[in-house]
Amino acid sequence: MNGSVRVGQVVGIPLRMHWSVPVLVVVFAYGLGRQTLPVWTPGRSDAVYTFASAVGAVLLMGSLLLHETAHAVTARRKKIAVEDVTLWALGGMTRMGRPQTAAVAFAVAVSGPLTSLAIGGAALGAGIGLHMLPGWAVPAAVLVWLGWANLFLGAFNLLPAAPLDGGRVVQAALWWHTGDRERADRAASRSGQVVGVLLMVVGWIGLLRGGPGGLWLVFVGLFITVVAGAERQRAVIHTALRGVRVDGAMSSPVTTGADWLTAQRFIDEVAVKSRHSAVPLLDFEGRPSGIVQVRRLAGIPEARREDLRVCEVAIPLSQCAVAAPSDLLSEALDRLRPSTGMRILVVDDGHLVGIITAKDISRLMRQHTLRGRGSN
Repeated sequence: MNGSVRVGQVVGIPLRMHWSVPVLVVVFAYGLGRQTLPVWTPGRSDAVYTFASAVGAVLLMGSLLLHETAHAVTARRKKIAVEDVTLWALGGMTRMGRPQTAAVAFAVAVSGPLTSLAIGGAALGAGIGLHMLPGWAVPAAVLVWLGWANLFLGAFNLLPAAPLDGGRVVQAALWWHTGDRERADRAASRSGQVVGVLLMVVGWIGLLRGGPGGLWLVFVGLFITVVAGAERQRAVIHTALRGVRVDGAMSSPVTTGADWLTAQRFIDEVAVKSRHSAVPLLDFEGRPSGIVQVRRLAGIPEARREDLRVCEVAIPLSQCAVAAPSDLLSEALDRLRPSTGMRILVVDDGHLVGIITAKDISRLMRQHTLRGRGSN
């Protein structure tokens, strides 16, 4: 996700944090310390409220992290590759491969909300228990607040709208019932678009009435609508390309460059002559070793271009989407990585024989549309 930085790892998975997370912590802390705690536990000092609210906000972010970690751990147990976990203002996002069965998709989707509901129940119970002890009113109030927040998070994520977890559950159920994955994807994304629009409408009504939560609902609804629309488009592409092999979609021959060249020499001999925004690299044996993006080359200071080899700024092959000529294109598309964009390297017996880019997919989609119209 743009605007996020890596801050560590969780259960061996890279953990990233969006710039909106510190803003969210401040907002939650302010609301808890200035509004909720003074009403629930009046008579305490500002220092007590400030400290308690900061602890509560941090605990809530920890809850969001556990929610996403549950997705990641379940995915790994089901043999799904997990790229990273990102925390941001609307919760979190776990980037992973596509599940291969409906049962696996259901297990991964439901693991996050169940974790949030379990945390919410445990925190609420602990808060109620602490409230009965003298001198523990403030910690009890923080736990009760944390419990209700997690119960809301779990329930909200179960709304039947992709990309929310509830949308994934609906998607898995429809996939199991119909046996058609793309049809289930389209239905879940359509549901996401409807729910997203409804949330925006409710948010605008709240704003017009002076409700402080209206803007948040509009923001969430817009996010759900946009992502659901993108997922619907992806489902349409998968349906249109069903049965197409990789060798029927790839472009060949491929413009390549040697990975041992210096950045300056690569720019002079390859990049300036190429019409592409990224160029595959070959090693001494003529085997693919990765992809270098032209914008990365342009960002290298001129003073370093003579000393820096192009392979040092390239995306290694291990992080690229790779397919064999005989693979199905729909399966190859599932291997795409955000870091390389819409690019699939086609490798046969260790040698690069073609590449698939967004232009190739667009060409196939146009052909599919023409065939569809021609059959009417």
